Amino acid sequence: MTEIHTETACRESLPTDYNLLKNRFRGYYPVIIDVETAGFNAKTDALLELAAITVKMDENGLLQPDQKCHFHIQPFPGANINPDSLKFNGIDIDNPLRGAVPELEAITSLFQMVRRGQKNADCQRSIIVAHNAAFDQSFVMAAAERTGVKRNPFHPFSMFDTASLSGLMFGQTVLVKACQAAAIPFDGKQAHSALYDTERTAELFCYMVNRLKSLGGFPHSEKKC
Repeated sequence: MTEIHTETACRESLPTDYNLLKNRFRGYYPVIIDVETAGFNAKTDALLELAAITVKMDENGLLQPDQKCHFHIQPFPGANINPDSLKFNGIDIDNPLRGAVPELEAITSLFQMVRRGQKNADCQRSIIVAHNAAFDQSFVMAAAERTGVKRNPFHPFSMFDTASLSGLMFGQTVLVKACQAAAIPFDGKQAHSALYDTERTAELFCYMVNRLKSLGGFPHSEKKC
């Protein structure tokens, strides 16, 4: 009886359509993110810039960048500002031309864009993709907690780290080196701009996902009935 049920289930099951984004990452909706900050501690140091790019799949199952958002952000009240961090990323927090917005506005807009894309892709949860992702994720989550924004679409601890993925695929963990290995142009003068780094990281992530597919590494061979 068990063998009959197994054979029936195998005949009736349909092959998974991996050209749909919802099936590629087990229901996760990847969102590439980069942040620029005034230090390394997400709880105490200011979040100064945030950029995010969603992805979509074409009819051939190839991943490509989709929607984007970008914000310069006002330091939250009482935030620590490390001068060495500002020197590193070149941000002048007193420059009125930054057009900085409160954290609440930035996080609310980010979550709205992500939830909309997640719903359209029929995915169950969003997942942060970033280079050295633990850093970026910690600042996004801390800002969400500070501002009290509800319905956080991101998984609280899972993430895709392009530094690790690049190390596996290219033997390179530095963003510029990984982009060079993937033949993605990278302008060092624009590095440490959250938007620029997010755009390059999105290209890199899409390249690695698509390259794995072209090499026959995905989808993995499934057991045949």
